[in-house]
Amino acid sequence: MSAAGGAQHVSAWNLPNILTSVRILMVPFFAWALWAGGPWGGDSLVARWVALALFAAAMYTDKLDGDIARARGLITDFGKIADPIADKLLTGTALVLFSLLGELWWWVTIVILVREWGITLMRFVVIRYGVMPAGRGGKLKTVLQTVGIGLLLLPLAPVVGGWWPWAGWVVIGAATVLTVLTGLEYVKDAWVLRRDALAAQRGA
Repeated sequence: MSAAGGAQHVSAWNLPNILTSVRILMVPFFAWALWAGGPWGGDSLVARWVALALFAAAMYTDKLDGDIARARGLITDFGKIADPIADKLLTGTALVLFSLLGELWWWVTIVILVREWGITLMRFVVIRYGVMPAGRGGKLKTVLQTVGIGLLLLPLAPVVGGWWPWAGWVVIGAATVLTVLTGLEYVKDAWVLRRDALAAQRGA
C-alpha cells in the first residue's frame, strides 16, 4: 500500500506484461517463418502457415493481455509503453517483409510505418499534458491492418490463383486510408490537448 491514499502498487511483473513481452519475443520467429516461406509461400507452404499461426497467436495475446489488465486492475506504465510497441513491431515486420518479398507496394508500407511510429512518438511527447486514448477510428484501423495482414499471410495464391492477394490488398488499402485519416485526427487532438493544458497552467 502506498503512503498517500492507501492505493495498491501494481507490480510490472504480472501476467498481462508477461504476455506482452512474449509477443515481442515472437516477432523474430514470425519474421523467420514469413521469410522462409518465400513470395506467396511458394518455397515452403509449411513455413508460411507457421508465420500465420504465430501472427494469430500474437494478436490473440494482444487482446488477452488487455482484457486481463483491465479486469484485474493490472494496468502499469510498462504495459502502456510496451503494448503498442509490441503491436507495431509485429505489424511493421509483416509489412516490411511483404514489401521485400514483392507482395506489397513499398509506398503502402512506408506510409503506414511513418504514421504508426510518428503518432507513437507524438504520444510520448505530449504525455506531459495528458493521455491520448485510442478512438474508434484508431481501433478500426488496427482491425483492418490485422485482417489485411492475415489475408496476405494465407498461402492460397498457388492454390486458388493470382486473384487471391487482391483480398488482402483491398483490406490493406482501406487500412492505409484510415491510417492516414486517424493520424491527422491524432495530430489535431494532440494540438488541442497541449493548447488546453497550457491555458490551464496560465490560468492557475
